[in-house]
Amino acid sequence: MVPDWLARITTARHAPALGGALLALAASGQAIAQAVALAGNQPVQNVAVVYALPLLAFALLSTVPLLTFRPAAAAVAVTAGNAASLASFGTATVAGIAAQLIAGYRLGRLDELRGPNARGFALAQPMAIGLAVPFGVLALTSHGSVAAVLLAWGAPAAAAAGIAVRARREARTRTAAGEALADTLTEHTVRGERARIARELHDVVAHHISMVAVQAETARLTTPRLPAAGAQRFAEIGDTARAGLTEMRRLLGVLREDAGATVADRHPQPGLPQLAELIDAAREASGAAARLIVSGPVAEFDPGVELAAYRIVQEALTNARRHAPGAAVDVEFRYDDNALHLRIRDNGPGPARSPAADGQAPAETPGGGHGLLGMRERALAVGGSLRTGAAAGGGFFVAADLPAKPEIA
Repeated sequence: MVPDWLARITTARHAPALGGALLALAASGQAIAQAVALAGNQPVQNVAVVYALPLLAFALLSTVPLLTFRPAAAAVAVTAGNAASLASFGTATVAGIAAQLIAGYRLGRLDELRGPNARGFALAQPMAIGLAVPFGVLALTSHGSVAAVLLAWGAPAAAAAGIAVRARREARTRTAAGEALADTLTEHTVRGERARIARELHDVVAHHISMVAVQAETARLTTPRLPAAGAQRFAEIGDTARAGLTEMRRLLGVLREDAGATVADRHPQPGLPQLAELIDAAREASGAAARLIVSGPVAEFDPGVELAAYRIVQEALTNARRHAPGAAVDVEFRYDDNALHLRIRDNGPGPARSPAADGQAPAETPGGGHGLLGMRERALAVGGSLRTGAAAGGGFFVAADLPAKPEIA
């Protein structure tokens, strides 16, 4: 494995230019020394023409290409220079051997380089190993030398080292990306589950606690000849239920704050067939009139849409008992081919403050909990819409339009 310091040096911005210049200078000096040694006592003219000029050309060809910043072209040129020197004179410069190793390493990790010079070399890695073939052939011929054997083994080893570094860094990148994706999915799952728990607590548990409070208050006022102790007990039950609702609202506030964005329910349970039971229970709990009005051809809707409709009606009935005790409530369902139109209206005093100019009441009044917000979330979760506000002639209304099937974003 290539040390990190060497990997940083070879990938630095000016490393190829600086390295190529130093190697070219060293190779030139060694080529002249080799020419003198090979010429022996021959005339100076022969030394220059027969030995010095060819060796100097091969030395420059095996080092200067590193200055071009083109890894593939540089590797081919350096290989040609070293192979020609070995074939012609049976030797190569130390700088040329070093340049060959550097060029093979860069070519092995070419896909990791940046800029236009790294484009279009899908076969760079096999090419880096293939460039060692000439040195293997030379090592087996009469021109074989220590330099040829060294390059025959060193060139593919350098290319393999570059490939290994690239593969290791790509693995690190994929691992980091996978961990980030897993963390994101986990966070979204947790937030969605918290939002679902918050809605179920509000729609189911809070609904039943509210009924306990209403029934306790109703029993205290309607039971004939109720002893004072019994009335006190009923009052305490109502106070305890209301205190429980207050604490639950605080818990829901924490859950909603942590949950952030909400998601649609994945496991709907109640639906439109259970609405009659829900309205009967509300009528018995409050002692006030409650009617279910159905128009249009009754059809079976998507379970998610039916769940949303059930929860909206449930919350609207709870709000009516809480804010308009004794008021009559009409629940109207109107079916058509592509949508379910839901209207809930009571004849109570209406909202405590004026609705907004567009006919919609504020999502929540101060300290009013999460009832209207939860209804609106449920309608939006299945691709529908919800409006609330003061009803014409007095009272409060909730109007929801839900599609036959949830709209997929």
